[in-house]
Parts: sequence; structure tokens; C-alpha cells
Amino acid sequence: MKTSDFWYDLPEELIAQTPLQKRDASRLMVLDRETGAVTHRHFYDIVDYLKPGDCLVMNDSRVLPARLLGHRPTGGAVEVLLLRDLGNKRWECLCKPGRKMQVGNEVIFGNGELTATVAEVREDGNRVVEFHYEGIFLEVLERLGKMPLPPYIKEELQDQERYQTVYSREVGSAAAPTAGLHFTQELLDKIRAKGVKTAFVTLHVGLGTFRPVKAEEITDHHMHSELCMMSQETADMLNETRRSGGRIICVGTTSCRTLESLVNPDGTFAAGSKWTEIFIYPGYTFRAMDGLITNFHLPESTLVMLVSAFAGREHVLAAYKEAVAQRYRFFSFGDAMCIL
Repeated sequence: MKTSDFWYDLPEELIAQTPLQKRDASRLMVLDRETGAVTHRHFYDIVDYLKPGDCLVMNDSRVLPARLLGHRPTGGAVEVLLLRDLGNKRWECLCKPGRKMQVGNEVIFGNGELTATVAEVREDGNRVVEFHYEGIFLEVLERLGKMPLPPYIKEELQDQERYQTVYSREVGSAAAPTAGLHFTQELLDKIRAKGVKTAFVTLHVGLGTFRPVKAEEITDHHMHSELCMMSQETADMLNETRRSGGRIICVGTTSCRTLESLVNPDGTFAAGSKWTEIFIYPGYTFRAMDGLITNFHLPESTLVMLVSAFAGREHVLAAYKEAVAQRYRFFSFGDAMCIL
């Protein structure tokens, strides 16, 4: 199967640049994965498609304000993007301009309360940077860092919390699990009042989620590695849902990849964590998920391949074509799709 099999034509003006004023006012396309039939609703109508006994699984990862704008002692501007915590105040980072960030070079952020020194230049061009600061790094980041918005979003985000889900709590992502951005606390309360369980997993989203698939054959693509975790409470809730005949509905591809990475061969769940490189594309047999709530994804991306594995490539591409015709908003701040 070729990467080009997952191409669709998207007018640039349909890429949402800012979030809607009200989270759950976005549009919702409901796709029947058996027939390919679509229904047009609003996200607050999601409650109509959930049944008592179902379990909604959400990724509670919180985005790190990982984009730091600083300057070299000589005054030149530098941008540092945190990718992975290596411990001992060292992070793997993406630095611009790279040529100015060689081993031993220093960067100053804010009024100097945070400084950094380049400790290593890796083969892929990423830098290992050692930070110097007083106090708690996360608190320093909250003051100085910005949200690392996807490259297709050109507008500045006015309210940083709009790139966080209302249930985010475990800090560690470089990008938001965007399907969850549509939920409000009131909508979650309404869903729970209907008898739907809500469970949480954690997958810290890496910037590799935006990495394009460059291989011609999709099987030649290598997925980036991400850390995912499931608590005993969530494992028990999922097992109970399975026993009682309820559906497990994932909010977002990250929740899906977590469950499919941690499910046992017999379809049961146990608490645990692992680094996952799971790549889901058509032909994959789902063992954990019965339904998916997700956004509209980039052409030829691993995410559109995952959705196609669940609902069928022809159904998904037809639904996307309909979404374009109906002027849906696409990508991170865009509209949503529910596949059942």
C-alpha cells in the first residue's frame, strides 16, 4: 500500500488557525464504519451517540510550553524546542538557527533566570542542551515558554489553555492530543450522568506526530517512539466495560495507540507502561477499540492511515471529501469526527 493512497485535496483556507470561542460548538461528522454513511451534527451532540455502559478513554497528557525564545550573549535570536527530558537538567532539543548552536555555545532566556549550554550535537541535528536555573524547571517554563503549535498554524495563540484539554494533568507532551480539545467540563458531566464511564491513559505526544511519511510504501515508514501509561484504575474500568458488553471509545488517536499497545492478547488490560512505536494502517486488527472520536488529519499522515484502518480507506476518503465540500475546519483547532 502506497503513501499516495492516503492523499486528499484540501484547500488551505480550511486549515483552522484559531480555536472556536466555545470548545464544544465545533461541527461533528458521525461516520458509520460499516456503511460509510455520514451525519452532520455539532460536538455537543456527541452524548446522543454514547450509551450507558460505554467507556470513553481520554489521554490526560498536558502540553509542555516547550518553545523557548532566547538570545546568544552576542545578541543573536535563538529558538529552542524541548523534545525529550534526558535527566540531570539536560534535554534533547531542536534549535534554530542550528549553525549558531554548537557545543559550548550559551543561550539566555528572559532576564537571565534561565540559561542553557549546548552539550552535544547529534547526528540528526538535534542538540543536547543543559539548562541552568534556580527552583523548579516546570515553573520556569510556565513563565518563559510558549506553546509549540503545529507548523500549519501561523496565528499566535491568545490563550495558552486553549491548546490544553480541560482534563490535562500529566505534563510531558510536545503537542496536544487534539480530539480532546472539544470537551468542556459541562459536556463531560452530561456524558457521565448518562451512565458512560470515563477513563484516562497517558501518552506524551512527540513532535514526530507531525513528521511526514516520506517512504513511498507505507510499510517502509518507521514510527517515532512515545511513552504511554495505563493505571490500575483504568485497566479495571476497561475490563469491566468488556465484561458487561459496553463499548470502548477512544478520544483521539493517542488514546487508541495507547490501548492497542497495552492490550493483552486475550483482549484484557493490565496496568503498565511502555515506549510504543505502534503503526496502525489498513489490515490491522483492532483488539481494544470499538469507537473513535478524532479530528480531521493531514493528507498522507500516519493518523489518516490509522483512521482508515478502523473505518476503511474508501469510507474515510469519501468522508473527508464531504467534509471539504461542507467547509469543515481541519486539523488541530478544527472540527471532529466520531466513528462508530
